Amino acid sequence: MNPFPTSHSLSNRLLRLIWRLTYLVLFRPSPKVLHFWRRIVLRAFGAQLGKGVCIHPTAAIWAPWNLSMGQHSCLGPHVDCYSVALIEIGEYVVVSQYAYLCSATHDYTKRSMPLVSKPIRIGASAWIAAGAFIGPGIHIGEGSVVGARACVTRDVNSWAVVVGNPAVEIKRRMVVEE
Repeated sequence: MNPFPTSHSLSNRLLRLIWRLTYLVLFRPSPKVLHFWRRIVLRAFGAQLGKGVCIHPTAAIWAPWNLSMGQHSCLGPHVDCYSVALIEIGEYVVVSQYAYLCSATHDYTKRSMPLVSKPIRIGASAWIAAGAFIGPGIHIGEGSVVGARACVTRDVNSWAVVVGNPAVEIKRRMVVEE
């Protein structure tokens, strides 16, 4: 018996292998300023990316076909998108360096610990600060701020500021027109 069973089909595993090779050869070594190039590469693998999306070359994306980003959103340096399920990022969202978007976990109540995947949705104009963790099935509301190193295990209301582990709302975000 295989001690590490997988629920991923052979075609899924092959496509991820092809993606990983493409990532290593065409995506990762690209100069930082070539966002348009990385958008082309990701779209070739099924990512849905809006106009002006900025993805840094050190961002890691597990399955680009499960990534959707609205216009002018950004994945900063060393962001990890474990996109087993859909990761949907709205317009004008900033996901800062070293943030981890994790759309899967394991059912630890079963001996085989099967993979359980749930989509992540991040509303427009949100900011996921440096080193934050967003767990499977989480919805981050529009305009919210997830503080640095926060661990989000429950949905975040729109225009909320959350911090800590586990993340808790500390105030409402007020936006001043310039």
